[in-house]
Amino acid sequence: MYDKEVNTKFEYLKGDKVLWIVIILISAFSIFPVYSASSNLEYIVNSGTTTSHLTRHFLFVVGGLILMRAVGFFKYEHVGKLSLYLLLFTVGLLVVTILGGKTIDGASAARWLTIPGTSLSFQPSSVAYLMLIIYLCRYLTKRIHRERHWYENVLAIFGPILLVFVLVARDNGSTALMILMVSIGVLIIGQLHWKYIAGFISSSVVIGILFILVALNTNMLGGSRVHTWMSRIETFSTSKTQGDMDTEEMKTKNYQVMQAKAAIVHGGLTGMGPGKSALKQMLPQSASDFIFAIIVEEYGFIGAMGLIILYLIMIIRIVMIASKMPAFFGSLLVLSIGLMIFVQVSVNIAVAINLIPVTGQPLPLISYGGTSMLVTYLQLGLVLNVSSRIQVYDEEGIGKKQSVEEINDIA
Repeated sequence: MYDKEVNTKFEYLKGDKVLWIVIILISAFSIFPVYSASSNLEYIVNSGTTTSHLTRHFLFVVGGLILMRAVGFFKYEHVGKLSLYLLLFTVGLLVVTILGGKTIDGASAARWLTIPGTSLSFQPSSVAYLMLIIYLCRYLTKRIHRERHWYENVLAIFGPILLVFVLVARDNGSTALMILMVSIGVLIIGQLHWKYIAGFISSSVVIGILFILVALNTNMLGGSRVHTWMSRIETFSTSKTQGDMDTEEMKTKNYQVMQAKAAIVHGGLTGMGPGKSALKQMLPQSASDFIFAIIVEEYGFIGAMGLIILYLIMIIRIVMIASKMPAFFGSLLVLSIGLMIFVQVSVNIAVAINLIPVTGQPLPLISYGGTSMLVTYLQLGLVLNVSSRIQVYDEEGIGKKQSVEEINDIA
């Protein structure tokens, strides 16, 4: 009786209701730290006002929730069938972005592409990342019980991964590395033979080293950001081995990390209270890349753990949905999206607490921004879409009366 009442109240929310609630809670919470930290953009960067930034963020949250619900109006299987064409389209956008990109101090800053006829811009790398993962899930599904020739894997799996990696790495090394890591994870989950995965990892290491050497010693890659990556890694290694040395050079290089650590320490157990961060105007990217430090400062260790628990519940629900889905494509897609979100959350928090070098990755559903937030809602919309199909599969007897091959043909 209770379950029927809950389903009636939330029948417009297609898919896993617990996941919906977690997403809404995180989305609603994001408004408070973004509003507080956006004062950095107003007073330091001299861009807009806190009210305008809050309004923009609120519109992206509402728009993201609408997008997430809209995904439920079509079958997720259709996205898989179109994944190759969507991937090719986004790769084309990456090429256009590079060709028309900007440079800052000689380094490439070609991450955003402006929509013609408007002032709106977005990051094609975030969209290409998702399309690549969907494509890999689809390919692995259709080939799971068929013998593959080695050249099929090279052309159809490794080729697209390395192509997207190279196109993104020129301007966004941290995202490119995440793409490579998650792609390898998808290949493992997707049951690709270990010898191909080992060969791909070895090849990727060699190609990565060659990419860095070429970028550091020649101008063949134009204004790549390899020097910036190397500087961040060197600064991180120095601070770990020799401590935060009291020199002007180290203070300048380590400024973001030092301010983030100070904010976390300042927060203590219970925090300073909403909007009462003392370091939000001194911490660059406090509304985006380092927003977790501001959350700890204002809401304390208790508040930060509450947010982390919500993320953990999200990941657990995603795994549960994948385990219940009889179609391999749906299951693999959900697990892959869960991996993407888990890695991004982990990287953002790890940077804030100085476990890894600065990467510039936003905190999903929290950080101020546009493209990354909408892509995350799109990812979660696909997960909810798959979860809503589980009941349909059960009612139609799929998974009980049909073989694995037949189920995968449906997907």
